[in-house]
Amino acid sequence: MVDGHGTRLDSILSHLGGTLLEEVAGRVHPTAVFTDVVIDDRRDDEPLRPGAVLLCAGADERDVPELVERAAVNRAAAVVVRGPVVLDAETRTAVENSGVALLALTRGATWAQLVVLLRSLLTTSVGGEGTEELLAGFPAEDSFALANAIGALLGAPITIEDQDSQVLAFSGGQDEADQTRIQTILGRGVPQHARHAQERAGVFKRLDTSEEPIFIDTPLIEGVAGLSRVAVAVRADDQVLGSIRVAVAEPLSPDKERILSDAAKVVALHLLRHRVGADVDQQVRADLVATALAAGPAAPEAIERLRLARRQVAVMGMAIPGTGGTANAPKSRQVLKRTSDALAFHLSVVAPGSVAALAGDVCYAVIPGPAAAGGSGGLPEKAQRVAEDLLRRSQDGLGGAVLGVGRVVDSAHPADLARSRHDADRTLRVLQHHPGCRVARFSDVQVEALLLEIGDVLDNEGGLLAGPIERLRSYDRENGTFPLDTLSAWLDGQGNVLSASASLDVHPNTFRYRLRRAAEIAEMDLNDAEARFAAMLELRLGRAAPP
Repeated sequence: MVDGHGTRLDSILSHLGGTLLEEVAGRVHPTAVFTDVVIDDRRDDEPLRPGAVLLCAGADERDVPELVERAAVNRAAAVVVRGPVVLDAETRTAVENSGVALLALTRGATWAQLVVLLRSLLTTSVGGEGTEELLAGFPAEDSFALANAIGALLGAPITIEDQDSQVLAFSGGQDEADQTRIQTILGRGVPQHARHAQERAGVFKRLDTSEEPIFIDTPLIEGVAGLSRVAVAVRADDQVLGSIRVAVAEPLSPDKERILSDAAKVVALHLLRHRVGADVDQQVRADLVATALAAGPAAPEAIERLRLARRQVAVMGMAIPGTGGTANAPKSRQVLKRTSDALAFHLSVVAPGSVAALAGDVCYAVIPGPAAAGGSGGLPEKAQRVAEDLLRRSQDGLGGAVLGVGRVVDSAHPADLARSRHDADRTLRVLQHHPGCRVARFSDVQVEALLLEIGDVLDNEGGLLAGPIERLRSYDRENGTFPLDTLSAWLDGQGNVLSASASLDVHPNTFRYRLRRAAEIAEMDLNDAEARFAAMLELRLGRAAPP
């Protein structure tokens, strides 16, 4: 237990537990206070501040006894090492008796992210209880309070926008601006026509390259009545995070430009805090989803942390044809990230409890149904409706995405969950070979998936050896005739000469002659059911092969 300024350690774990940090051993005392973040350097003999959290990036299980002893001597609150951590009985007992909590940094999170979030969670109150986290004097979660403060200092309505011109916060007094600003506030983003006009006028390029506020003659650029804007980029080092936009009748005075420039630095702290928190959550969530779907030894724990244990679930995969290559990797990744975010948001509304994450070129979602003891409860149909509704609402804003739904499984069996993911992958492959169809369940395309996989096996074996179909194909190439078309039409017509001849627009007698000739060339007995099936399968495999 430590007295002093800081925040309670159990409060930190409630914020970051399950996403960045895991409790490994030792008891977190209800009154233990976290006061400082220290990066371990064994060459440094400086004592730790009481209540410090010691981050040991280069340590493993073998270093735990020494690290915990050092922390206990200095009355530090906790030691953090990279997870997973497996302790022997002797070491675990030593940690339990030390009064120090041993924590693990979860997979998918970085030490830099942990440092930023730990330091942002430190407050100036005793015990950290009943207070809000402050950044530059403003509540970290209240960007609108910050926007109002900036607007009051400038005497004009402002918006805080991200790089995509989406409104993150705005001040009061927007009714004093113009119609474009009102549309921006109502739509939580700059209207497309206004953004395109600014792009053509080079506004975003000026903003990205200028360290000072810039004046934007909005009425002239956009061709509509209204106020001009003064804007300044919000930066973290060389990275542009967004901008502050001020609606003005005339350029700002030098004093107010300085106020705006200073305000951009404060806004950068808020945007960084939100961005780091969101990035950490997404990275950890993606790692958990990937782990859960991999059926490895860590899968049960990942399933538990995702709150999917003991549930009926189905895995949905979403992919965008053409984004798997490296020719335009950054743009492809951006498109995949946008569609993944769209799917995650859609699921949060229509299928609460679902989890989604981008893994490679596919966004996977695990959609829960009723408890494992019950049936599927219409889960496959529900998942398909969710996918179709997403495409309908997006109005093709998802770049031609296709969605495949795997079988319903019990999440208590990780191998079954991995099978559902495999189903989703196989369904996506079928959909990418059938333009026009964008949503399917594996049960509806299983045969097509099997045909593609048989084709893969044949390719690995060098293709089919010379048989009836290959003999006809070779004869066609050498003689410029089409006996293969005749046999194919007859097989497709299930032996009905009239329908088969009509499909080729030839007389039935002519068709019969060509069919007999095709059978001779192929060395095939048309009365042999096994031979007919083999020929139909080979023809079907040829049609299923990628172009």
